[in-house]
This record gives sequence, C-alpha cells and structure tokens, in this order.
Amino acid sequence: MRPRLWLLLAAQLAVLRGSSVLQQTPAYIQVQTNKMAMLSCEAKISLGNMRIYWLRQRQAPSSDSHHEFLALWDSTKGTVHGEEVEQEKLAVFRDASRFILNLTSVKPEDSGIYFCMIIGSPELTFGKGTQLSVVDFLPTTAQPTKKSTPKKRVCRLPRPATQKGRRRRARLRFIKHLRLHPLEKRSRLDY
Repeated sequence: MRPRLWLLLAAQLAVLRGSSVLQQTPAYIQVQTNKMAMLSCEAKISLGNMRIYWLRQRQAPSSDSHHEFLALWDSTKGTVHGEEVEQEKLAVFRDASRFILNLTSVKPEDSGIYFCMIIGSPELTFGKGTQLSVVDFLPTTAQPTKKSTPKKRVCRLPRPATQKGRRRRARLRFIKHLRLHPLEKRSRLDY
C-alpha cells in the first residue's frame, strides 16, 4: 500500500479530537479571494525528525467526509506536496516550534477545515483545526452612530437675599429709572 494512501486511510479512521500537543491558530479565518492565508500549528513537544502533515476537509465533519493530503514538512526534505496540489500555491515552513501553512491566491474552493497532524506510534495526533472561509468581499463593520447627549440642566435654588445684595439691586433700579426718565427727574430736582 502506498504511504500517502495509508495516511489518508489512517486519517479517516482516526478520531478527530484536538490535542494540546498541536495548537492551531487561528480557529477561524476569513480571507478575500486572491489574497493570502497563513495558518499556524505549534508543536508543544519536541518533534526531532518527526514530520508534520497538513490535511484539508472541504465540508463539515461527518461520516462521509474525507481528508485531503495537502503537504508535509520534513526536516530533511522541506515541503513535500500532495499529488493534486498546486505547488506554487501552497508552502509549508518551520519557524522554531511553529509550522506555517501558507496559501497564496486563495479561491472559494479552498474553503474548508485545515488540520495539522503528526504520526506517532501508534496514534495520530491532530490539531483542533482552522476553518478557512474564502469570500469575494470581506464584510465591513458599520461604525456605531454617535448620539449627542443633551446637557443636564441644573436647577439652582435662589439664594437668600443678603443686605448687600438688596442695596445693590435697589441702586440698579434707581439708575435704570434715571436713564428712562431723565427730564422728569431733573425738573423735580430743580425746584
């Protein structure tokens, strides 16, 4: 049996439970058509010469869904692509304990759930998966409308009148009265 065929059959039989050994980020990513997507898988154990595999599931997990082998990263060979994968579109590289799957010029048919995986003995260990959604237009976030808040009116109680305040008001009334009726006042003063 060919190694890649064995890998796909083994992946079909494995129970897909995310492990804490392989941590994938982000959990969900939405990318515009013809742009680039970068998916990360961080190994929390020392891999040594172990290989990291990248698989894609095009539909939601179910009994009839299957995993496509995309590529693997090998410490001696670098990226090894699957049989039907466009090599110029997909690359896997290592950055310390992180393994990056780089997809360029993504199309809507690239949408799906991407899993990183390692083969141990005897089990397969999967990351929790990253759901990639490729769309023609990214949604825009509407800016919240700003409501102007009315200023609060402050009711002030009248101050109790002081002696000084009363005198000042009486003087102002007198001056105002003089300005309104100057001739009348003068004629009275002349007598």
